[in-house]
Amino acid sequence: MKVAYFKEQGFEVFLDKLRVQGWLELFINTQQGCSVPDLAEFYAHCSVTDGVVTSKVNGTQIRFDAKELGEILGVPASGFDLYVHEDKSVLGYDRLLEHAQKFSLQPASQTPQSVK
Repeated sequence: MKVAYFKEQGFEVFLDKLRVQGWLELFINTQQGCSVPDLAEFYAHCSVTDGVVTSKVNGTQIRFDAKELGEILGVPASGFDLYVHEDKSVLGYDRLLEHAQKFSLQPASQTPQSVK
């Protein structure tokens, strides 16, 4: 993640929250990498039920929740449920649309969408 880009886009609050939460280093550490084929396989088999993620990669079954993932990544997991909460209505339609336009790099978009 490029911190300067997020600052340019007006997401300083997001960066501050990552910093306070203890997650910023996880997002900006360019030395950490991943295998694209393994990641694709993980997502192809991934399911989430009651906050527990399950998947299968290279024949190995994987199962973890937010607390375990925090331990694996070395980041705090308390409050994680607030990040993944499905009801985003607290932001309001206009704010959701603005975020979707910025993150998807589609400023002409007229509907909020899921951006990954």
